[in-house]
Amino acid sequence: MILPRDGLKDDKGKPIRYDRIYYIGENDFYIPRDDQGHFKKYESAGDNYDDTVKVMRGLIPTHVVFNGKAGSLTGENAMKAKVGEAVLIVHSQANRDTRPHLIGGHGDFVWEQGKFANAPAKDLETWFIRGGSAGSALYTFLQPGIYAYVN
Repeated sequence: MILPRDGLKDDKGKPIRYDRIYYIGENDFYIPRDDQGHFKKYESAGDNYDDTVKVMRGLIPTHVVFNGKAGSLTGENAMKAKVGEAVLIVHSQANRDTRPHLIGGHGDFVWEQGKFANAPAKDLETWFIRGGSAGSALYTFLQPGIYAYVN
């Protein structure tokens, strides 16, 4: 998604401000398993090609992670915001549809279809990101606390 040069606008064309922006790339991994259910190990990346393609054809990932690895947005790496801050979250998914949700919050303004030129939807609890696409949600944090961002 490319931010517009003249800034974000609501459905009436009024400017929308944000204090920070976070990018979330949702990734799927397809790792082959052996007969005992353990993940296989290979000498080189090329050696696993046939087995990996078989797993991918099943369309069921063995791992789904944010930003390339498990725990990438937890602990010290957690996305942080202060009360009163407006945060724009840009979420992309290369392969499958996904439905992000901010537990404890919602999308004040949501651009589900990857285009800021489209008028944003308002006050969505969950939004839909199509596979191979990106979408964004803006939320102003009203209370202190821990807000879980899940799909």
